Amino acid sequence: MATKPTESITILSLQKLSLGTAEPQVKEPKTFTVEDAVETIGFGRFHIALFLIMGSTGVVEAMEIMLIAVVSPVIRCEWQLENWQVALVTTMVFFGYMVFSILFGLLADRYGRWKILLISFLWGAYFSLLTSFAPSYIWFVFLRTMVGCGVSGHSQGLIIKTEFLPTKYRGYMLPLSQVFWLAGSLLIIGLASVVIPTIGWRWLIRIASIPGIILIMAFKFIPESARFNVSTGNTRAALATLNHIARMNRSVMPEGKLVEPVLGKRGRFADLLDAKYLRTTLQIWVIWLGISFAYYGVILASAELLERDLVCGSKADSEVVVTGGDSGESQSPCYCHMFAPSDYRTMIISTIGEIALNPLNILGINFLGRRLSLSITMGCTALFFLLLNTCTSSAGLIGFLFMLRALVAANFNTIYIYTAEVYPTAMRALGMGTSGSLCRIGAMVAPFISQVLMSASVLGALCLFSSVCVVCAISAFTLPIETKGRALQQIK
Repeated sequence: MATKPTESITILSLQKLSLGTAEPQVKEPKTFTVEDAVETIGFGRFHIALFLIMGSTGVVEAMEIMLIAVVSPVIRCEWQLENWQVALVTTMVFFGYMVFSILFGLLADRYGRWKILLISFLWGAYFSLLTSFAPSYIWFVFLRTMVGCGVSGHSQGLIIKTEFLPTKYRGYMLPLSQVFWLAGSLLIIGLASVVIPTIGWRWLIRIASIPGIILIMAFKFIPESARFNVSTGNTRAALATLNHIARMNRSVMPEGKLVEPVLGKRGRFADLLDAKYLRTTLQIWVIWLGISFAYYGVILASAELLERDLVCGSKADSEVVVTGGDSGESQSPCYCHMFAPSDYRTMIISTIGEIALNPLNILGINFLGRRLSLSITMGCTALFFLLLNTCTSSAGLIGFLFMLRALVAANFNTIYIYTAEVYPTAMRALGMGTSGSLCRIGAMVAPFISQVLMSASVLGALCLFSSVCVVCAISAFTLPIETKGRALQQIK
């Protein structure tokens, strides 16, 4: 009895079924993100122009901040100011910086980095020019406070640079921006040595306003951040910007369509204190505050040591007490001592120190990482603050000031890079703004330590600076996130 060929029929049926249900595979369209485009386009002519123009914001900021250090002896004599009144000028500048740093950070995350940068420069240039016509000490303090408000928006230049640079170049190009701060500091000290003795401090302020006005006209060559544009849903503008950069760099764009999630909630303060970033944010704030306290402490302490000839904790014997009044009665006493040419030379030498450690700082940032590099330089800063009290020659004092300026500049380099890298696009400007704001609390306190406490106890002031640096070194070492080699985050 013959059996049915069931097996062959089953195989045949399966083959027919398989052939009948097969469907052609649809190819998914290629997509890319801004991060992909930035990395594919690479580094080129656009980034060089970006580095020069946005880096020059540091020249303007340095000139406006350092201006107080070189003008302080003059206004002390002209308006017969006491120590606390001279310190108050610097404190109020940083108070304005602190308040508006948060405001500009919020606005930059919501309305764009480029717009806020332009507004801040227009604001700063306008009030800086008005300062040169200040009829009294009160007006001078108010107008310099307004300048501080404007200068607080200059950090948006760094954010624009960070958001356009490929990952592997950020650790090299951003520290080099210190060259511009150095140039601004040297320029204002050099101008002061020539202008103040001849045509006065008011003309120094007017001349110092010129670079900011020139730079405003150069901003039109730099576009709005592509990362910001895609975060607001303006993909067309972001794509146009990326294509422009590719043409300038003679490079190519990635294939496909630009796709990024639209970030509806941007620039919210609550995001900084979200569980994911809470510890990072708090430690960053401590570090920013301490670095600024140390940085401006060094600058003002340098001027104070030179102006008062405070060496080894001793006070100069020859104090000039300014008195006035028609009746011949003595007014409130103040110390009046104008900078000599040798004092300006010492300030220039110590200022050059800001770039002395730049090569080592770049190596540390890129090979040791941001956290370890910062903790090492902060620890060394603490040590050199203590060494500043060592009884030594004038050359030795200049050497210690030189190293301190080099270390505090390296600290600022590293924390600027880390803060710009650690936060996502939706809160990057706010993260930088709030950090800059907390930073100014340290800058506001520094004048009273450098210009008031140091007059009473040099060792006490230097120990305080050193202790703060130790706290910052520990905080830097224990930061929870390392950003070395990490792509910029678009969303939380």
